[in-house]
Amino acid sequence: MKIDLNADLGEGASGDQQLLQLVSSANIACGFHAGDALTMLQSVRWAKQYGVSIGAHPSFPDRQNFGRTAMTLPPEEVYAQQLYQIGALQQIAVSEGMTLAHVKPHGMLYNQAAVEPQLADAIAAAIHAANPSLVLVGLAGSELITAGQRYGLVTREEVFADRGYTASGQLVARSQPGALLSDSAQAIAQTLSMVKHGEVRAISGETVKVNAQTVCLHGDGEHALEFARHLRDAFSREKIDVTA
Repeated sequence: MKIDLNADLGEGASGDQQLLQLVSSANIACGFHAGDALTMLQSVRWAKQYGVSIGAHPSFPDRQNFGRTAMTLPPEEVYAQQLYQIGALQQIAVSEGMTLAHVKPHGMLYNQAAVEPQLADAIAAAIHAANPSLVLVGLAGSELITAGQRYGLVTREEVFADRGYTASGQLVARSQPGALLSDSAQAIAQTLSMVKHGEVRAISGETVKVNAQTVCLHGDGEHALEFARHLRDAFSREKIDVTA
């Protein structure tokens, strides 16, 4: 078996360089929720050094709340914002001899696009316009995946190692109990269940089917590096290759 292991980068966490040695794909913040031109450049250079695939991690314009504020914006504005962010990182990647491989929206933009068809469409349209060969990464079974397929984009359905799930296959809101899995063993067991068996247990007890094509590992947690190493060890024991 093979799985892509991705992490968000350039968001101010101190362990980015070490984390890049444990993942196969990096989602690089493009300035709207975190990061800036210099952190984008550094992230691209580190990814090149460690042979990690890179993608854009665009957001709503919300640095004050790390991209976690719900917003209702005109589709054309969302479209333009995505083009702006993708284009900035794309040019930095080219300057370093790298190729942008994917786009994964961040935070509330990601969560809203999972259930809002019009927002999902604006994002997919922008990715297609920027470069139709870019892969769209979105929540497994979401409206974002559907929109990407409608535009002819290659999509990758994402699952989360350390997040709780609802019975509908959505992520538990961060403000609710059960949103984050703090127990490493529980998170690893959940990840292996999704990757090997295509299912996850919701916080309400139901078994939910998921298509796990890429696993997100949050890099900003207190024990992110330790958990990343435990997860890689678990994949190795189960003979699951980590590859972009």
